[in-house]
Amino acid sequence: MSNVIKASQDDWHSRECADVLADLRSDVQGLSRQTAAERLRDHGLNTLPQPPRQGLMVRFLLHFHNVLIYVLLASAAVTALLGHWVDTVVILAVVLLNAVIGLVQEGKAEKAMDAIRHMLAPTAAVIRDGKRQSVPAESLVPGDVVLLESGDRVPADLRLFKARGLSIQEAILTGESVPVEKGVAAVAPGAVLGDRSCMAFSGTLVTAGQGQGVVVVSGANTEIGRISSMLTRVEALTTPLVRQMSVFSRWLTVFILTLAGLILAFGHFVQGQDFSQLFTAVVGLSVAAIPEGLPAVLTVTLAIGVQAMARQHAIVRRLPAIETLGSVSVICSDKTGTLTRNEMMVAAASVTGADFMVEGSGYEPAGEIRGGAGGGDRERLAILARVAALCNDAALHRRDGVWEAEGDPMEAALLAFAGKLGLNQDEAHVSWVRADLIPFDTRHRFMATLNHDHEHHACVHVKGAPETIFDFCHAQRTPDGATVRFDRNAWHAKAEALAQQGQRVLALATMTVAEEKNALDFDDVENGLVLEGLVGLIDPPRPEAIAAVRACAGAGISVKMITGDHAGTAAAIGRQIGLEKADSVLTGADLDQLDDTELAARVLNTDIFARTSPEHKLRLVKALQSHGKVVAMTGDGVNDAPALKRADAGIAMGRGGSEAAKEAAELVLLDDNFATIVGAVRAGRTVYDNLKKVIAFLLPVNGGESLSLLLAILFGLTLPITAAQILWVNMVSSVALAMALAFEPTEPNTLRRPPRNPSSSILSRGLVLRIVLVSLLFCTGVFGQFWLALGQGLPLETARTMAVNTLVVMEIFYLFSVRYAYGSSLSLEGLKGTRAVWVALLVVTSLQLAFTYLPWLATWFEAQPLRPAQAMQVLAMGVLMLLLMEAGKSVQARLAGAQ
Repeated sequence: MSNVIKASQDDWHSRECADVLADLRSDVQGLSRQTAAERLRDHGLNTLPQPPRQGLMVRFLLHFHNVLIYVLLASAAVTALLGHWVDTVVILAVVLLNAVIGLVQEGKAEKAMDAIRHMLAPTAAVIRDGKRQSVPAESLVPGDVVLLESGDRVPADLRLFKARGLSIQEAILTGESVPVEKGVAAVAPGAVLGDRSCMAFSGTLVTAGQGQGVVVVSGANTEIGRISSMLTRVEALTTPLVRQMSVFSRWLTVFILTLAGLILAFGHFVQGQDFSQLFTAVVGLSVAAIPEGLPAVLTVTLAIGVQAMARQHAIVRRLPAIETLGSVSVICSDKTGTLTRNEMMVAAASVTGADFMVEGSGYEPAGEIRGGAGGGDRERLAILARVAALCNDAALHRRDGVWEAEGDPMEAALLAFAGKLGLNQDEAHVSWVRADLIPFDTRHRFMATLNHDHEHHACVHVKGAPETIFDFCHAQRTPDGATVRFDRNAWHAKAEALAQQGQRVLALATMTVAEEKNALDFDDVENGLVLEGLVGLIDPPRPEAIAAVRACAGAGISVKMITGDHAGTAAAIGRQIGLEKADSVLTGADLDQLDDTELAARVLNTDIFARTSPEHKLRLVKALQSHGKVVAMTGDGVNDAPALKRADAGIAMGRGGSEAAKEAAELVLLDDNFATIVGAVRAGRTVYDNLKKVIAFLLPVNGGESLSLLLAILFGLTLPITAAQILWVNMVSSVALAMALAFEPTEPNTLRRPPRNPSSSILSRGLVLRIVLVSLLFCTGVFGQFWLALGQGLPLETARTMAVNTLVVMEIFYLFSVRYAYGSSLSLEGLKGTRAVWVALLVVTSLQLAFTYLPWLATWFEAQPLRPAQAMQVLAMGVLMLLLMEAGKSVQARLAGAQ
């Protein structure tokens, strides 16, 4: 069969549907599960081939390709020529370690992005074994029948055999910005891609209507597979912050190398110092001053943040969103499925003269219905159930004892309601065969189906927003089954009463038509309907969303609910979840009456926007941003894409969202849960805090090391630490300890702080001042310990060994201080540390003990074993460092409080 496909894959558009289905050995009922599995083995996964990756050795060698490494390699060559073999080996070890760290980091980054690609893999609605099912798009095979709806991304190249108002955006293939209307008729052989109106191509977007088609080719054989280089959408692990720090590192490298050259010339030509020793000292100064590991550590921190968010069901598609989340000040959220459970249930039903209460749990088609007075009421309720089951595209499945919805949650709830009245959807469709439909669309706000029974009757079944359906009705059903003039005011009051209870209200209507009618147009339903009744559906708030809204209030983040529901429904839910201004609601009609200036004036004092369209979302984002707010916006539809792109952080729904929304968003929520948004904000703030901690740790350490050597060289003093010892410290402690900070958990007050100003630099004035002061502390500690040891009559080698160990111990104690940027480290929790901290401490301490006490390492680095009293003297310097840092925090906190 694969030969048939390969030979004819370019002419599917010119062949009739029946011939295509026959060639693919399929039909409109789709493939069986067994046949699909067999074809999957033959054709492979429906995925695009991964771009070629460079080999491991090439990627390893590329980590040597930067200016700093070239400088270090040149220094190693010179020290080798001078016979300083220990320095040569240590320099090469530093270079090698940096390359290994970079390679490991690169692997982690790739794994993080691979995980994102996997989690974002789209699903497809297909017909297999004669039933609608949802399957991973990668499992599609030629012959599969795929169902398309507005907002879907086409999962493979399809030959359409059913299309109803179907339009597809094909700009990524043809460059045409206008969506293409699709049909089922074959087109001329050799037609250009843009004229193949009976085809739907993989990767394109359905912008309107519904359709069905058969997969003709998949994977690399699709049109987009031929130009897959255009689809490299996943961005590399880089952010403005990382780029900023990379530029900073390069400028710092140039500055240090220039300074080193001047010092070398000054020391040799002016002071007359020995060139060999001076050069070695200058090399140590250069390596000490340049934070060569900083960009790598920052990128690892971001990658860890991505994985942490993924564990919380938030997938970061564009990494700058991590930084943005830390400064979000307003979250604009959908209601249904985000603030609520998205498990709709019919809670009430009304027919003329009778109201009913519906009980049950979830989508299970079982539950008691209470109310009504007589048999006539139940008969009219049965008509409501028939409309609910027939004017419906969803499906209910029982898996492992749990009823699950396939399709729109509201429609699934209607199926469960019909089931509670004894009407099974499959049986209903057998009794009343669907001939045509008008699919639901936000523009006309209703859905209609044309059905024929086996007794030569034809009936139109309609459901939709009450305001829309009421306009189409001329009559209503009476208790005895007759029809009378439609009483709009009475039904409007009933709908408002249900909405005030937080229920979503739908009107259901019917219309008898001629038996020979087989097509349904808008004109057919816009007059002459008979209202059968109303149903009220509830979607209760998520308990975790209530807690999350409370957390947002504490974090200085405003929450705005934007929904298409009634104002009364939205206000009722708003009160339940704890929105401050739940009684103040603006509707879409209100927004249309306000110009941009008036909207900006009212948007801050309104928390609920009801009966809105996607276009209103875009206006609301702009209005909030006009006040300097950093806006996170949720969305799930195709038309939400402009608002998601305009928002500072666009957030798409992973379960119920369209592929267009996911493409436009920076984040995708796998569980469509508002609490996950708040968790992502918390994670974003944590990542940013950890980045600042890494910078606040590395730069002072490098500054203290380099300042010690600089002063010694300039003033002709004995070096407190040799160049080889400096290289050892950088190799075994600085990067390892900084890596531990990337795993720091969220601080307790993270969501009790106001949002960060996004325009503020990470190297703030306070941080720069701290770097300078801590660098001086490190320099003072190293020189102080060195001179103290010499003053005690200890040999030079022992004094230097104590200075090196003092530097490492001060790093360790400084690490504990840096871990809590907004609180004291002098607590049981602060001193306990984390697993990453203790692993880093164990590694650093073990290596430092080896440096001090192993004879062969002592020979290499001119170290001497320390006696217990000397070790305690070294330890005391670290404790003093911690106490001074915590005292500084206390003073800073008091000054901030006084202001």
